[in-house]
Amino acid sequence: MRSIAKLNLMINPETITDVFFDLDHTLWDFEKNSALTFNKVFEEINLSVSLDDFLVHYNPINHAYWKLYRENRISQEELRYNRLSKTFEKLKFSISETVLQEISVQYINYLSTFTHLFEGTIDLLELLNKRYRLHIITNGFDEVQHFKMKNSGIHSYFEHIFTADKVGYKKPHPQIFIEALKVTASLPDHSLMIGDSLEADILGALAQGMHAIHFNSHGEEEHDQCPIVYSLDELKTVF
Repeated sequence: MRSIAKLNLMINPETITDVFFDLDHTLWDFEKNSALTFNKVFEEINLSVSLDDFLVHYNPINHAYWKLYRENRISQEELRYNRLSKTFEKLKFSISETVLQEISVQYINYLSTFTHLFEGTIDLLELLNKRYRLHIITNGFDEVQHFKMKNSGIHSYFEHIFTADKVGYKKPHPQIFIEALKVTASLPDHSLMIGDSLEADILGALAQGMHAIHFNSHGEEEHDQCPIVYSLDELKTVF
């Protein structure tokens, strides 16, 4: 692993003009906000299932289905429905299709109303906003992502927000990075991508000649593709 101590040797902050962030699992604490959302939905519909047991199965299943979605192997609707149905199958919990659909709809409706950010998010954005242009590149759904950012108070830090819905391509597809660089008029070697996914964020950005830092927020395997950090506070020492 390339440590944060070696980061200044690899990425000169003086040459960076634009910093691109992923949103979920990078700035916006998806796991915490998702758990709170399910808790609210289950209470509203009086669903007698243990939230802890549900999340043990749901979180890895959700990651797996997002990978299928990134690869264009399933649709948005299949992602939203199947991650729930597979979770309840694992729990051996009998549930009707009607209730599954209700959970799916209410989950999306409520998700962006929860506003937990990773520790250090605001301090990091305040620091970087003084020196760089900041942007978002996310595979999340366009309307939901904008609501998340506005409700959590970080929307104003970013000049451009690129979502897979709007661009028409999902990370790590080259086109979403190419479009982001084009719209922002950023040079790849003056641009830095910070995200939680080696596959989607890091390899996608590096393939376009961008710099990258992997915020490993959910235990991906270590690698030598770029520096890896485990907290946003680590990043502040670089800039």
